[in-house]
Amino acid sequence: MAPMDGITDAAFRHIVCKYSKPSFVMTEFVNVEGLARGAWKMLKSFFYGERERPIIAQIYGVEVEWFYKAAVMLCSLGFDGIDINMGCPVNKVAKRGSGAGLIQTPDLARKIIRSVQKGCRDWSEGISLEEAGVHGDIIEWIGRFREKGLFGEREASRDLVPVSVKTRIGYSQDTAVEWAKELLETEPACLIMHGRTLKQMYMGEANWESLAAVAKICAEQSIPFIGNGDVKSIKDAKKRIKKFGVDGVLVGRGMLGNPWFFDGVGDDEITYEMRRDIALEHSEYFIEILGEFLPYAHIKKHLAYYIRSFDGAREIRKKLMLVENLDEAREVLG
Repeated sequence: MAPMDGITDAAFRHIVCKYSKPSFVMTEFVNVEGLARGAWKMLKSFFYGERERPIIAQIYGVEVEWFYKAAVMLCSLGFDGIDINMGCPVNKVAKRGSGAGLIQTPDLARKIIRSVQKGCRDWSEGISLEEAGVHGDIIEWIGRFREKGLFGEREASRDLVPVSVKTRIGYSQDTAVEWAKELLETEPACLIMHGRTLKQMYMGEANWESLAAVAKICAEQSIPFIGNGDVKSIKDAKKRIKKFGVDGVLVGRGMLGNPWFFDGVGDDEITYEMRRDIALEHSEYFIEILGEFLPYAHIKKHLAYYIRSFDGAREIRKKLMLVENLDEAREVLG
């Protein structure tokens, strides 16, 4: 499951993992600078349940030292891996030099990776959150949320947490091989690459030939490589793995509205009743886990993703965009 801002929150991941089983899931990306300043409300993006394992936390930013603090914190929360976002194309992220903006500054990118790796090593060797310089407000709220069971059920181990990188094939043009070589100098646990440049955003088709070239380089260093872009089904995923020599694929938009995706269920196999029931269940879990932090309006895009591919879906979606709470959504869905 690919990380998607505003999409892959705790409620979404829970629903997908309940009805099918991806090899791993990733959180929304979270800004390390905000965490360093004590913005404890950002912690909601890291809520998770045991059903979601293995789960990887994704972070982004530009401050090397603050990546270190975030890494130690995430290790303490019991995540199975930490991923560094070097692929977000959104202007407000990339313009600051973070996300895909890091493609233009490979030296900084490597420093960031090594900082996160050091944070994970220090955690495994016994450092505390206080010793790592994690903000006091973050430490306090981690304790509060942990008491509510919002960070899984088991205590974090001191095992070494792997660090991966998710990026794109280039900034304004395809430099996939050269860029990958820069990143591989740090020996990440895994490299994930989207087959479009930052300039392309999500337009056009993903370049899987470029991804195949990077897959060969990663194989030579025994570093797993995962391709990303335009995967529409499990059958499509397996075809791309075989054809392009990648170790796996990351699925994003292709699974929206279909929590059964990873079991190979297609849109044409999903009945209206299935769509209605899953939309309501998702809404209920969202309110339970995230209702304290986010308005019900946040869930509406998911309702729209679910209600599709049948006669009359468009009219129902229009009505759903006007609802203000779960009871009103129940009325519309019947």
